[in-house]
Amino acid sequence: MTGRLNSAQPYALGLFRIVVGLLFACHGASSLFGVLGGADGEGGTVPANTWPGWYAAVIQLVGGALVFLGLGTRAAAFIASGSMAYAYFKVHQPEGLWPMENGGEPSAMFCWALLLLVFTGSGALGLDRLFSRTRDKAEQPEREAAAVAA
Repeated sequence: MTGRLNSAQPYALGLFRIVVGLLFACHGASSLFGVLGGADGEGGTVPANTWPGWYAAVIQLVGGALVFLGLGTRAAAFIASGSMAYAYFKVHQPEGLWPMENGGEPSAMFCWALLLLVFTGSGALGLDRLFSRTRDKAEQPEREAAAVAA
């Protein structure tokens, strides 16, 4: 049983990455473009170039899209996780100690979920794996030729 679960791990991680990335990107799109309820729940947007809201929304949209695609997952997740840590401690935590009382649950959850992806990578179904396989196949004849020459 453990063997089957272990063999499914990259796919479970890939699905986790896809869901987290999609939700994170939707959060950014909501703030930037007013879709899905908007930044204020009524279709409003965050004013352009305002600190920190607009910049956070850009990180959410771009970082979420990269995580969703599994492209540069570790770097994108690292930056996105940091932005959520900043959001929690600068925006939510001054309103109360616990996430339940300060409205910081989404920030805390995104922060930790994205931090997990920094350490695990994209899992299966990501463009990172597709590109690394393509690069490995292209480099294999060179490695074989070097091994024969040695």
